[in-house]
Order: sequence, then C-alpha cells, then structure tokens
Amino acid sequence: MPEADVMSDLSHSAPAALTGSGKPLSVTRLRKRYRGGVTAVDEVSMEIAAGEFVTFLGSSGSGKTTTLMMIAGFCEPDSGSIVVGGNDVTRLAPQKRGLGFVFQQYLLFPHMTVWENVAFPLQLRDTPKAELRRRVGETLEMAGLSAMARRRPRELSGGQQQRVALCRALVYRPPVILMDEPLGALDKKLRDQLQTEIKRIQQELGLTVIYVTHDQEEALVLSDRIAVMRDGRIDQFDTPRELFERPRTPFVADFLGAANFLPGHIEEHTADHLLVRLDTGGLLKARAQQAASVAKAPVRAAVQPGRLALRPAGEGFCTGTVETVTYVGTLVRVTVRPEGAVATGVVRLELPAGRAPVPGERVGLGAEPADVSVFADPEEGR
Repeated sequence: MPEADVMSDLSHSAPAALTGSGKPLSVTRLRKRYRGGVTAVDEVSMEIAAGEFVTFLGSSGSGKTTTLMMIAGFCEPDSGSIVVGGNDVTRLAPQKRGLGFVFQQYLLFPHMTVWENVAFPLQLRDTPKAELRRRVGETLEMAGLSAMARRRPRELSGGQQQRVALCRALVYRPPVILMDEPLGALDKKLRDQLQTEIKRIQQELGLTVIYVTHDQEEALVLSDRIAVMRDGRIDQFDTPRELFERPRTPFVADFLGAANFLPGHIEEHTADHLLVRLDTGGLLKARAQQAASVAKAPVRAAVQPGRLALRPAGEGFCTGTVETVTYVGTLVRVTVRPEGAVATGVVRLELPAGRAPVPGERVGLGAEPADVSVFADPEEGR
C-alpha cells in the first residue's frame, strides 16, 4: 500500500513579528510596464512582518505573479523599492537576495536522491559537512521525508516531490520564501493535505512566506493576510476574516465569496445601521458603514450565499420562488427568483443539506445586518 501523502487599501500596517528565521519585507510603490503600454503592476506598496504568511490573490492578469517575480529578482521593476530585513535588494541579482523559491513545477534534479536534492543549496554555499548533514536531516524529518532520503524523484508521488521542493527552499533558512502556485498541479485531496503541512512548517519555523494563488479557498486557509489584486493594484490587503466579512469594494466581495448584489437605495442612515429599500420593494438592514451613506443614494447591498437564511414566505427582506436545488455534499446550493416590481436575476444561497427547500416553493430570505455590505451603485454619476 503506497505511503499516504500527508503532509487593504494601502494602509498596510503589519502585525507583531513572530520569532523565527523569517525577516520582514517592505515593498514601496512597485511599478512594471511591458511593451505595448500594458501596466502589469501599478504602484503596489505593502509591509510584511517577519514570520507572516501573505498571499497575493487574483485572477490571471491581476499582477500577482509579476509582483512576486520582482521580489524574487527575476523581473526588474521600472520604479519602486524592495527591502528585505532592512536591506535594499531592488537591484540585486536573484542569487544575491538569498530568498527561497518554490515553483508549481518541482524542478528537482532527476539524477539526485532526495537527500542530494535538499543538500544542493547548502553545497552551493560551502556549508561545512557536519552542519549540512544536520540541516538536511532536520529538514527531511520535519517534512516526513526521512524514510525517502535515498529515493530519486521518479520514485516519488507528486505530493512527495513537492515536499522535497519545499525542503530544498527551507534548508538554508532564507529570510523570505516565495511560492508561485506550488500546489496547482495536484488534486484537491492532496492540495488540502499539503496546505496543512505548509502552514504547520511555516508556523513552527516562523517563516516569512509570500504565496501566489488564484484559489480563494487556498488563500483563506493558509494566510495571515491576503492582498486581493486587480489590474495591477491591490484592492484590499487584510486578514481573511476582514476580507470575507468586511469587503471594502464590490470586487473583493464578489471575488472572495461570490456575493449576491441587490440593487436599491438608502432609506435610513444612523450611527448604528443602514436601511436599504431594495428595488424588489423589501427592506434590508445593514451594519453602519462609510459606503453610500447619503440618503436616497442608489446602492448595491452585498450578501454572501452562505450568510442568507430561509424564512417563511412573506418574511425577511424579500419573497421569491425556489428555482434550483443542487446537492454538493454537506451543503445544498439554492437559487431563488425574487418577486417584486423590479426583480433582476436570482439570489444564491448555500444551506445545510438537511434544510433544503424544493423547486417551486415560495420562501422568504433574511440576513443579519452584520453580514450585509453596502456599496455605491457604480452606474451612479455616469
């Protein structure tokens, strides 16, 4: 039986540093423009604490990988600076920055054993043999690879090879480890297992990690903070909880949680709450917030599918008819067509499987004010 493969705006104040080998990293007004006038990264700034796990999250073309490559030294910025542990590395060659890098492709030497692959960075640094043996042994043991030290990459599974690649980046204790979608080639079960291992190792060693992914769930699971990127800029840089529960832009609300956007206007605004009159006629209460605070201003109220609740027809902020019910294991995904003079689109819910309604059923929809974000209507003023 084969062995199991277990394994914000730009007011970016970093949390207290953790003890460990990781160093702080500062990025100031990084900018990269390619031929043809395409601006890949536009004035990106952030402060990352020692021992912090930060993820660059965004879709293709958002600038996340280009930003990572500039930090690594594989891509030269047009302007801006990169400081690691107090040292400006902006114009240094990649090999002189001393950073660790883990790619989606494992890039292991096929003719070398696991031990030799992991030892290679230390050999390049002329590490004394006793120190080399100690570090390689400790690193392999930490990753659960000691029993595979004499195997070659072709004798390992994909998950085991990725752990070897991680060990090779860890063994020389770099101040910052950069990871470019390292789990993208693995199946979901194995990705989940390796996420757990990566987070455990990062916390045990106090590593500073910058991680790139387009997978929202992966970013939420791994990160201390997430930089949500779009069009070369950071839309919001915050903790996973703040991003999910307090999105500052409609893009973040939609990208992190596939939010429902319900059009309406401000009916009441107090220090405690907003009251939104939806275009469907119902009233939706939201927490107090800065966005769209002008009375009668057109707005869009955003609610994540998992934060909506079923109510009896006639109750809640709207009543509608269930259109689809899709079983996805412990959850059901439900779409409801709202009733009203101006009903646009459907509302999506995620409910426990035992509470599933049936298609054609009339239901009410409710939400707690704390779970409702309100944004100015982007069409207003055009």
